[in-house]
Amino acid sequence: MSSESSIKVRDEAWSGSDNFLAKAFARPMVKFVAQEAASGVLLLIATAIALFWANSIWSDSYHHLWETKLTLKLGDTKILAESLEHIVNDGLMVLFFFVIGLEIKSEITTGDLREPRVAALPVMAAIGGMVLPALFFVAITAGNPGANGWGVPMATDIAFALGVLALMGPRIPQKLKLFLLTLAIVDDIGGILVIAIFYTNSINYQWLSVALALLMVVIMLKRFRVWYLPVYIILGIIIWYATLESGVHATIAGVILGLLTPAKPLLAKRTFEGLEDIVSGEVIESEEVKEIGWLTRESVPMTTRLAHTLSPWTSFLVIPLFALANAGITFSSESVGKALDSPVAWGIVAGLVVGKPLGVFVATYLAVKTKLASLPENVTFLHVLGGGAVAGIGFTLSLFIAKLAFVDDEGKPLPILDAAIFGVLVASIAAAIIGWLILRACKPVDENATTHTH
Repeated sequence: MSSESSIKVRDEAWSGSDNFLAKAFARPMVKFVAQEAASGVLLLIATAIALFWANSIWSDSYHHLWETKLTLKLGDTKILAESLEHIVNDGLMVLFFFVIGLEIKSEITTGDLREPRVAALPVMAAIGGMVLPALFFVAITAGNPGANGWGVPMATDIAFALGVLALMGPRIPQKLKLFLLTLAIVDDIGGILVIAIFYTNSINYQWLSVALALLMVVIMLKRFRVWYLPVYIILGIIIWYATLESGVHATIAGVILGLLTPAKPLLAKRTFEGLEDIVSGEVIESEEVKEIGWLTRESVPMTTRLAHTLSPWTSFLVIPLFALANAGITFSSESVGKALDSPVAWGIVAGLVVGKPLGVFVATYLAVKTKLASLPENVTFLHVLGGGAVAGIGFTLSLFIAKLAFVDDEGKPLPILDAAIFGVLVASIAAAIIGWLILRACKPVDENATTHTH
């Protein structure tokens, strides 16, 4: 379809009209959602609301809301009985981790992680950016309660990190964004492994066997080229429930299902017979329209289609809800004093603010100097340091791991959890500011200029 036809269609749509609501709200909202920083801004707003609510005269209603139990029964059989907070953390967050699984699969199959030479630098940088923060945390918390929370400062919140880079505009080379995105994906892989291996409580092997058996069914259906999505949705829900009941954190099911999603299209070649008739205005049969729609859809990888469908929901609903449910800690002179005296809070701050950029920078420097990898075009070591600082915005995944690390054997939060959340909030704010200042100090680059290196 020509660009002229596309413009005409958009102009005829309500959002493209001269209607006051369309001009004042619809078009600005569409423009906002399309921006890289949009999800980060919404996440920031949700966090601010949670903190205000938890520290206002309505603080009791905040805690009462998220502690509300929701029960699902089938006859006399109780299927699910969880608080609203747990439904967000163990249920809705599965979609977020599913999208992470899709992104990892796409990167491994068709993205930067497919090429060892290209992937080497962000992979090594990510490893450095995970190991050093964990070591900082262990060094500070050794011998104190909460020392098992070393996984908390390993994380990177990609929504916030890319949001900070987006605010820098054209000053930042595009290759730095791609470097940071790949680093964050490798970071996510590390975080997922940490959750699966170190933050899983007692395991119910019967339910785990059910989950594994159904995953084998998914693999077999893929081999037989069964492409009917509702079958996978039903199986996915049952696998999630079986994983939840097994004691392994349910979000792991989301990641695995994402990794099992086909990253190559069913149809390798596009053959759109009849498309010319649609463009020219010829009358065609409805069956032809359906056929063209199917051909178009199956020419796009399933990972791409699902990520395109689910990413807006996870970015603009699930993650803000997670922040709203988990970031609301009550500040008082006593609680702040306890947090400031807590080795856990300081371990998280040191890990994210100092350990993360230092780990990313040192690993990158060593990789380049030993010629295992080379810096991306227009990216300097100062850019890497700034990007590493921005990667210290752990927020979402750091909070998520903290909620797993600082609980008792019955899954109830330990008193130290508030200090950990305080540390995550302070560290994420500090990392954003430091990263922004370092990147502001970088010399602006001209992406259009041709550079020759010898």
